[in-house]
Amino acid sequence: MGLPLSYSIRNLWTRRLTTILAASGMALVVFVFTAILMMAEGLKKTLVETGSPDNVVVLRKGSSSEVQSGVERIKASIIETQPEVAVGADGRRLLAKEAVVLISLPKLENNKTVSNVVVRGIGESSLALRPQMRMVQGRIPRPGLPEIMAGQKIAERFQGGGLGETLRFGLRDWTVVGVFDAGNTGFSSEIWGDADQLMQAFRRPVYSAVIFKLHDPGEFLPLKRRIETDPRLNLEAKRENRYYAEQSEIMSKFLNILGLSLTLIFSFGAMLGAMITMYSSVAGRTSEIGTLRALGFQRGSILRAFLYESLFLGLIGGGAGIFLASFMQLITISTMNFQTFSELAFSFALTWEIAWKAIAFSLVMGFVGGFLPSLRASRMNIVESLRAQ
Repeated sequence: MGLPLSYSIRNLWTRRLTTILAASGMALVVFVFTAILMMAEGLKKTLVETGSPDNVVVLRKGSSSEVQSGVERIKASIIETQPEVAVGADGRRLLAKEAVVLISLPKLENNKTVSNVVVRGIGESSLALRPQMRMVQGRIPRPGLPEIMAGQKIAERFQGGGLGETLRFGLRDWTVVGVFDAGNTGFSSEIWGDADQLMQAFRRPVYSAVIFKLHDPGEFLPLKRRIETDPRLNLEAKRENRYYAEQSEIMSKFLNILGLSLTLIFSFGAMLGAMITMYSSVAGRTSEIGTLRALGFQRGSILRAFLYESLFLGLIGGGAGIFLASFMQLITISTMNFQTFSELAFSFALTWEIAWKAIAFSLVMGFVGGFLPSLRASRMNIVESLRAQ
């Protein structure tokens, strides 16, 4: 004969204050655990969504980012002639030769704080290759002029990034003629201008990368082999979404390790709180346990009943922690992209996978914190327990 689940739930409700205190400790731990996983997921999501599986990025072999890469003009022209490159409705190839450099800009909230920002020199087809980009204010820079457009997150966070303002870099003054929104992608944290003008200003004789759209996505592997085995090129090709996914790997691993370390430290305190709560519950219900045993309930039933209480305690804490962490999605933060050493703004992202991991973690805390007290309750002597009445 086993005790019903309602028995465990009623006991938690009867001891509301201790239940709330123990669940609050667990909720705090789950909040930290969930928030750091959400941070890593948000960073990964921002970078992965930056790229398209239909686009190919061609870089110099051995380069981990566009900032470190260099593609000579003659090599870029060879890539442009590849038959796999898609052609737009206007008859032009959907290919862009782009230059990427880093500049330092002061932040709006504190002009003493300076961060690196990506400046991307774009070509005629660059916008067609990024359909997620839309103009919010102003217009697109004209080719051949010192004009730029800023991503919305640049305009909101950095001095000189707003419409009509002027930025000085590359020994030139550049006028911000437009502000664009590229959604939840890394492009929103960039500044775009004419590639030829930027290369002249920074005295760069080579492009950083060549980006193009595939006529047929299934043709990528043969094209990749041809480019990477051509002795004239010394280049490598990657799908754009894979390229940006690789950019997030180092930072995501760092955040996951940090989150695991902090969570393990805090979880000891939470489990200790749950254990104290359950030991207190056992001590205050000695006679009740003796009565249950006298009525015929076996040791296993008592063990399960108290263990269910601890698991419910963990579940309450887990649910509360996830609920609080969900509000982090309203916050936008920035960090350094370890691959490009530039600032990247992104939002926290809560997924079902993170939610069930957080719930599973809270249940583990409840189980570990409640097992010993539950074992003690199940092993109580019937006669001694009844004497405590």
